[in-house]
Amino acid sequence: MTTLATDSPIIAKTKELCNLIAESAEFNALQGQIDLFFDDESAKEQYRAVQQKGEELQQKQMSGLEISDSEISDFENMRQQLFSNETCMGFLQAQQEIQSIQQTVAKYVGLTMELGHVPS
Repeated sequence: MTTLATDSPIIAKTKELCNLIAESAEFNALQGQIDLFFDDESAKEQYRAVQQKGEELQQKQMSGLEISDSEISDFENMRQQLFSNETCMGFLQAQQEIQSIQQTVAKYVGLTMELGHVPS
């Protein structure tokens, strides 16, 4: 298996695409939302707490232990508070949008390789 040389036309066009993405207003706005989140210690802690609680409940369920109604209610309340936090929601939405961009690019590249031409 050979790897592409760093100066190949494919790598050059890939870098061009990456540059286009990095310089786009849409991507920069998404990156701004992510930066706001990482600069907000309170939002990060709130996010971590919800993640941790979710993992604890999942672990408990996987261990065959019953999760109480109050544990579910507490978790749902934590999630609602997280979703009410504008910074956290901006972060979550930005993550989803960036993932969508990645998936779309990968889809087009994959289809091109499968079909042997650019998909329409």
